[in-house]
Amino acid sequence: MQRDLETASATSPVFEFCDVSFAYEGNQPALELVNLTLQAGESLAILGANGSGKSTMLKLMDGLYFPTSGKLRAFGKPLTEQALAEESFNFDFRRRVGLLFQDADVQLFSPTVFDEVAFAPLQTEWTGEEVIRRVESALRTLRIEKLRDRAPHRLSGGEKRRVALASILSLDPSVWLLDEPSAGLDPRSQSWLEDFIIDQVRAGKTMVTATHDLSLAEVVANRVCVFNETHRLVADGPPAEILSNQNLLAECNLIHEHRHPHTGVASEHRHPHVHSPSHEHNHPAG
Repeated sequence: MQRDLETASATSPVFEFCDVSFAYEGNQPALELVNLTLQAGESLAILGANGSGKSTMLKLMDGLYFPTSGKLRAFGKPLTEQALAEESFNFDFRRRVGLLFQDADVQLFSPTVFDEVAFAPLQTEWTGEEVIRRVESALRTLRIEKLRDRAPHRLSGGEKRRVALASILSLDPSVWLLDEPSAGLDPRSQSWLEDFIIDQVRAGKTMVTATHDLSLAEVVANRVCVFNETHRLVADGPPAEILSNQNLLAECNLIHEHRHPHTGVASEHRHPHVHSPSHEHNHPAG
């Protein structure tokens, strides 16, 4: 099965959604009839307001949830509960795909940072020397060597995010799934995160970033798709095209308008505002 997956993934899309819908218990819809194909090496930003289905889509891609209806394929093979029950498929899939949770506290559980980053590699067939090499490399790349003996739950939010990324990097997956990775980050950490994602793309990795941070999407993505508040995929295209469509962004609750009085202007004006940490706007001269 592992060789079959490797052979299929060489020529197949990374993910294929065909009329995929998902509903939580009680028939609460989270995704409605999603059709999307993701090719290897793409950097896709999934945009949508809170509750639009972004996180659910990532969890489907990670094999944590499975479609209520429709079909989902990964690396050319059906991604189903039955497929992941097969040990070799599950092992290879988990090596290839890494998910960064929105809340780092959900992801971190080991007593020290070193143990956290080493946990996933220790589940492989790598030697102890290879595991240590990968852990040390991940710590250096994420610039957290000094945290190696610290307890993850005692770290700052930005430090926890780096440790969670390092725990994925130690496996060197070909696909990264990032759920609101910039949430709660200060400007310096946000800039570092952008550079990290761009570096992974340049290294040939497939990056999927679920966010409502339009500035992050503009910097790191070469493709953007947008979900509306009825959990449907309503736009898919180049960042410049999607992010300049203010009507679309407003309809999907990704930007909003405020009234502003301006000096020397008798009436108020309305300006679109972006839901983004780096939100800024310019006013025309009065």
